Amino acid sequence: AAMGKKIFRMGETGKGQATKLAMNLQIALIFEGFAEALTLATKLGVDTQQLLHLIEATMVRSGVVDYKGPFILQRDFTPNFPLRLMHKDIRLTLEAAKEARVKLPALETVEEIYEMATEDGNQDLDYAATLTLLEKWAGVQVKGEAA
Repeated sequence: AAMGKKIFRMGETGKGQATKLAMNLQIALIFEGFAEALTLATKLGVDTQQLLHLIEATMVRSGVVDYKGPFILQRDFTPNFPLRLMHKDIRLTLEAAKEARVKLPALETVEEIYEMATEDGNQDLDYAATLTLLEKWAGVQVKGEAA
Protein backbone atom coordinates (compact mmCIF):
# COMPACT_ATOMS: atom_id res chain seq x y z
CA ALA A 1 0.00 0.00 0.00
CA ALA A 2 1.20 3.49 -0.80
CA MET A 3 1.69 5.89 2.12
CA GLY A 4 3.11 8.82 0.22
CA LYS A 5 4.33 10.11 -3.11
CA LYS A 6 7.77 8.51 -2.96
CA ILE A 7 8.39 4.76 -2.98
CA PHE A 8 10.77 3.34 -0.39
CA ARG A 9 11.89 -0.28 -0.63
CA MET A 10 12.17 -1.55 2.94
CA GLY A 11 13.66 -4.98 2.22
CA GLU A 12 12.31 -8.49 2.13
CA THR A 13 8.67 -9.51 2.44
CA GLY A 14 7.12 -8.31 5.69
CA LYS A 15 9.45 -5.35 6.22
CA GLY A 16 6.98 -2.97 4.57
CA GLN A 17 4.24 -4.07 6.97
CA ALA A 18 6.61 -3.74 9.92
CA THR A 19 7.54 -0.26 8.73
CA LYS A 20 3.86 0.71 8.43
CA LEU A 21 3.27 -0.42 12.02
CA ALA A 22 6.26 1.63 13.22
CA MET A 23 5.04 4.68 11.30
CA ASN A 24 1.49 4.39 12.65
CA LEU A 25 2.90 3.95 16.17
CA GLN A 26 4.56 7.35 15.79
CA ILE A 27 1.43 8.94 14.32
CA ALA A 28 -0.72 7.62 17.18
CA LEU A 29 1.70 8.84 19.86
CA ILE A 30 2.32 12.23 18.25
CA PHE A 31 -1.39 12.85 17.83
CA GLU A 32 -2.16 11.78 21.39
CA GLY A 33 0.39 14.27 22.72
CA PHE A 34 -1.09 16.98 20.51
CA ALA A 35 -4.65 16.18 21.60
CA GLU A 36 -3.66 16.21 25.27
CA ALA A 37 -1.83 19.53 24.83
CA LEU A 38 -4.86 21.09 23.12
CA THR A 39 -7.21 19.79 25.80
CA LEU A 40 -5.06 21.10 28.65
CA ALA A 41 -4.49 24.44 26.91
CA THR A 42 -8.23 24.84 26.35
CA LYS A 43 -8.97 24.03 29.99
CA LEU A 44 -6.37 26.61 31.06
CA GLY A 45 -7.87 29.29 28.80
CA VAL A 46 -5.18 29.37 26.11
CA ASP A 47 -6.27 30.44 22.61
CA THR A 48 -5.85 27.21 20.64
CA GLN A 49 -5.45 29.00 17.31
CA GLN A 50 -2.51 30.94 18.78
CA LEU A 51 -1.12 27.72 20.27
CA LEU A 52 -1.27 26.07 16.85
CA HIS A 53 0.62 29.02 15.30
CA LEU A 54 3.25 28.72 18.05
CA ILE A 55 3.62 24.98 17.51
CA GLU A 56 4.02 25.55 13.76
CA ALA A 57 6.90 27.97 14.47
CA THR A 58 8.85 25.76 16.89
CA MET A 59 10.59 22.41 17.09
CA VAL A 60 7.32 20.89 18.38
CA ARG A 61 6.03 21.09 14.81
CA SER A 62 5.29 17.82 13.04
CA GLY A 63 3.59 16.65 9.89
CA VAL A 64 0.82 15.12 12.00
CA VAL A 65 0.13 18.43 13.75
CA ASP A 66 0.42 20.44 10.52
CA TYR A 67 -2.14 18.20 8.84
CA LYS A 68 -4.57 17.50 11.68
CA GLY A 69 -4.47 20.86 13.49
CA PRO A 70 -6.79 22.81 11.17
CA PHE A 71 -9.31 19.94 11.05
CA ILE A 72 -9.34 19.72 14.85
CA LEU A 73 -9.93 23.43 15.32
CA GLN A 74 -12.83 23.24 12.84
CA ARG A 75 -14.27 20.18 14.65
CA ASP A 76 -13.98 18.18 11.42
CA PHE A 77 -13.62 14.48 12.16
CA THR A 78 -14.46 13.32 8.63
CA PRO A 79 -12.42 10.13 8.26
CA ASN A 80 -9.10 10.52 6.47
CA PHE A 81 -7.92 7.43 8.37
CA PRO A 82 -10.78 5.97 10.42
CA LEU A 83 -10.23 5.43 14.11
CA ARG A 84 -11.13 1.72 13.75
CA LEU A 85 -8.29 1.20 11.25
CA MET A 86 -5.75 3.05 13.39
CA HIS A 87 -6.96 1.02 16.37
CA LYS A 88 -6.43 -2.19 14.37
CA ASP A 89 -2.89 -1.11 13.50
CA ILE A 90 -2.19 -0.23 17.13
CA ARG A 91 -3.31 -3.70 18.21
CA LEU A 92 -1.18 -5.30 15.46
CA THR A 93 1.79 -3.21 16.59
CA LEU A 94 1.34 -4.31 20.20
CA GLU A 95 1.10 -7.95 19.08
CA ALA A 96 4.29 -7.61 17.01
CA ALA A 97 6.04 -5.92 19.93
CA LYS A 98 4.98 -8.70 22.29
CA GLU A 99 6.32 -11.34 19.90
CA ALA A 100 9.57 -9.38 19.58
CA ARG A 101 9.73 -8.89 23.37
CA VAL A 102 9.65 -5.11 23.06
CA LYS A 103 7.72 -3.07 25.64
CA LEU A 104 5.66 -0.16 24.30
CA PRO A 105 4.07 1.34 27.44
CA ALA A 106 3.00 4.62 25.83
CA LEU A 107 1.27 2.79 22.97
CA GLU A 108 -0.44 0.47 25.46
CA THR A 109 -1.98 3.53 27.11
CA VAL A 110 -3.00 5.02 23.76
CA GLU A 111 -4.62 1.69 22.82
CA GLU A 112 -6.84 2.00 25.90
CA ILE A 113 -7.93 5.45 24.72
CA TYR A 114 -8.78 4.05 21.28
CA GLU A 115 -10.78 1.29 22.95
CA MET A 116 -12.78 3.84 24.97
CA ALA A 117 -13.26 6.08 21.92
CA THR A 118 -14.62 3.04 20.07
CA GLU A 119 -16.99 2.31 22.96
CA ASP A 120 -18.17 5.95 22.62
CA GLY A 121 -19.13 5.20 19.00
CA ASN A 122 -16.30 7.08 17.27
CA GLN A 123 -14.85 4.13 15.34
CA ASP A 124 -15.95 5.40 11.91
CA LEU A 125 -14.73 8.97 12.47
CA ASP A 126 -11.15 10.02 11.85
CA TYR A 127 -8.66 8.78 14.44
CA ALA A 128 -8.40 12.41 15.58
CA ALA A 129 -11.80 11.89 17.22
CA THR A 130 -9.94 10.39 20.18
CA LEU A 131 -9.71 14.06 21.16
CA THR A 132 -13.43 14.02 22.01
CA LEU A 133 -12.78 11.53 24.81
CA LEU A 134 -10.15 13.82 26.36
CA GLU A 135 -12.53 16.75 25.99
CA LYS A 136 -15.30 14.83 27.73
CA TRP A 137 -13.03 14.01 30.65
CA ALA A 138 -11.88 17.64 30.92
CA GLY A 139 -15.31 19.20 30.36
CA VAL A 140 -14.08 21.36 27.47
CA GLN A 141 -14.29 21.54 23.69
CA VAL A 142 -11.22 22.41 21.63
CA LYS A 143 -12.00 24.75 18.75
CA GLY A 144 -10.60 27.66 16.82
CA GLU A 145 -11.29 29.81 13.82
CA ALA A 146 -11.95 28.15 10.47
CA ALA A 147 -8.88 27.84 8.26
